Amino acid sequence: MLTPKQHALLMFIHERILETGVSPSFEEMKEALDLKSKSGIHRLITALEERGFIKRLAHKARALEVTRLPEAATMGAEKKRAGFIPSVIENLDPPKRREIEPAPHMTELPVLGRIAAGTPIAAIQHEQARVSVPPSMMRGGEHFALEVQGDSMIEAGIFDGDTVILQRCDDAGNGEIVVALVEDEEATLKTLRKRGNSIALEAANPAYETRIFGADQVKVQGRLTGLLREY
Repeated sequence: MLTPKQHALLMFIHERILETGVSPSFEEMKEALDLKSKSGIHRLITALEERGFIKRLAHKARALEVTRLPEAATMGAEKKRAGFIPSVIENLDPPKRREIEPAPHMTELPVLGRIAAGTPIAAIQHEQARVSVPPSMMRGGEHFALEVQGDSMIEAGIFDGDTVILQRCDDAGNGEIVVALVEDEEATLKTLRKRGNSIALEAANPAYETRIFGADQVKVQGRLTGLLREY
């Protein structure tokens, strides 16, 4: 699931590459989405890259490659080639997840959805499943779980498909891994770094750049306390 701006930018890049053979400039993207600055485009590009929709090509100017499209967009393109364009409503049903029976001395937590760079906040606000967690993975207060999507935190030992356990909070210390809400629009799992009046959200994968925001642009939603992995 993409935010409306992410979807609009992805389709604009895709259509421009099909039309001209090269990706649009950041200035063209900014004008197409009617944004005030290129920093917003950079944030959207990073989110699309971390979620596997685009790839930056090294040592080339304006080098972006669209690696995949949302399913609804792909279906729409196929129908268009067939000669008509239907109205498409994307399936927003959450992915089905195996329920795990709680064991003795375990605590059940709600799984609120999947988390990756640029996840729409609406996608992680509703319980989709429950998971049993040992007390050793929790601290005081309320906790919740999210399923990880993507590879932006692999060097921190967090992989695609893992379930992270988080303590709900509104602040965290330097170096802690958190779920952060960016500009009240998207959520991401990253390492938090405070630098004066700025906040850096740092990936644990050298393929992705650290994202810098003003302190008023980022709200901590929870800090990492544990991780579950199924083999």
